[in-house]
Amino acid sequence: MKLQIFSGRILLAVAGAVLFIMTTGSGAVAAGPDMTIKGSTTVLPIAQIAAETFMDEHPGINISVQGGGSGVGIASLIDGTTDIADSSRKIKDKEIDKAKAAGINPFENIIAMDGIAVIVHPSNPLSKLGRDQIKDIYTGKVSNWSDLGGKGGKIIVISRDSSSGTFEAFEELAINKEKVRADALTTASNQAVAQTVAQTPGAIGYIGLGYLSGKVKDIEVDSVKCTKETVISGKYSLSRPLFMYTNGAPAGNVKKFIDFVLSDEVQKMVEEEGFVGLK
Repeated sequence: MKLQIFSGRILLAVAGAVLFIMTTGSGAVAAGPDMTIKGSTTVLPIAQIAAETFMDEHPGINISVQGGGSGVGIASLIDGTTDIADSSRKIKDKEIDKAKAAGINPFENIIAMDGIAVIVHPSNPLSKLGRDQIKDIYTGKVSNWSDLGGKGGKIIVISRDSSSGTFEAFEELAINKEKVRADALTTASNQAVAQTVAQTPGAIGYIGLGYLSGKVKDIEVDSVKCTKETVISGKYSLSRPLFMYTNGAPAGNVKKFIDFVLSDEVQKMVEEEGFVGLK
């Protein structure tokens, strides 16, 4: 459980959801948030830190930030339960069609860049894999580290649930949209993948660049390490933009917030969080 207090506003995150509570000076509970943001767990740290700073600078505007996955965010934009949908993948054609049928016009706002880092347990002696090898692992053609020049042992494959934008980007960029092996362990967030890999010798997983830590070992893909520099240059093949989708071009407070996310102030924070800023 993560508790964050933002100048009299409390965002309580429990199991990936966020409950919004605002207290007035008299102690009474006020109405819900003025703006709601839902979606990608990859984009979540950016949205949280931007919302915190934005509310400090605009005390009359209250924002609720939730995770849940890119698919959840986009679905919420379509059904009108969020103002901004965070996504680590592009919106699908079928989602656009569904949105138009509901009178929603999804508008794409690119707010940062990210790389999908491939990670293993720190005890794994391998330092690099080719995309073909990663594909073979995730599609079930290779099941033992000895087949890849490792010290041997079963490969424990960690993946993401199908609502994850990170899963869909990895599926497209790394395994050419082939089906992930049936025995892969499915987790709900970048943090969960990192934690599982850190605790499981023989495991392999993938996470957003901003979630890398010393608890896991990130390996080179096609002899290129996942870094801000290789993502910007395009040398790292598992790279993608990060999005905030709105209903039409941003207007009002939503525009103020999107402009704030794109400002030098927040783009610097984006870099500090381990992502790749646009500035």
